[in-house]
Amino acid sequence: MTLGYSGTISPCLWFDDQLEQAATFYTGIFPNSSLGHLARYPDVDGQPGAVMAGEFVLDGLTFRAINGGPQFRFTEAISFSISCRDQVETDYYWDSLVDGGTASQCGWLQDRFGLSWQIVPTRLYELVSDPDPARAQAATQAMLQMSRIVVADLEAAADAVTIDTRAGALGRD
Repeated sequence: MTLGYSGTISPCLWFDDQLEQAATFYTGIFPNSSLGHLARYPDVDGQPGAVMAGEFVLDGLTFRAINGGPQFRFTEAISFSISCRDQVETDYYWDSLVDGGTASQCGWLQDRFGLSWQIVPTRLYELVSDPDPARAQAATQAMLQMSRIVVADLEAAADAVTIDTRAGALGRD
């Protein structure tokens, strides 16, 4: 039997009580973004109007979210990866999302709401999959030492191996 599917798949994020603040924060960072409908509780612990659930769009992708209380927390098991075309874009997303959050390694960070992000320049993918295994390994080792990914440092590591290999092939050390 073949089943048809006509819906959409959207991430749904569980916040303690910061859905509106998070959605406002994220939509202020990403282009092509907007804050959608927010459903509010009629009265929660004497706070009528508290946000219960909502939607927001980040760069064209619809997210759904709920304020569900403290039972569940975000972990690094789920992250959102941003492919950046250059260092300027990498720095923009890194600086914007890590503000109030925590830097990790290899381009990973947790934002102020605990959500994990990977900020990855596309050049990283090119370098770590270089057809020359020595260049790929050098770029990978350089990345493993980084928090924010710095393209120039990855390229320098890969190029240093290429220069060393050429010098060795010419009988120079």
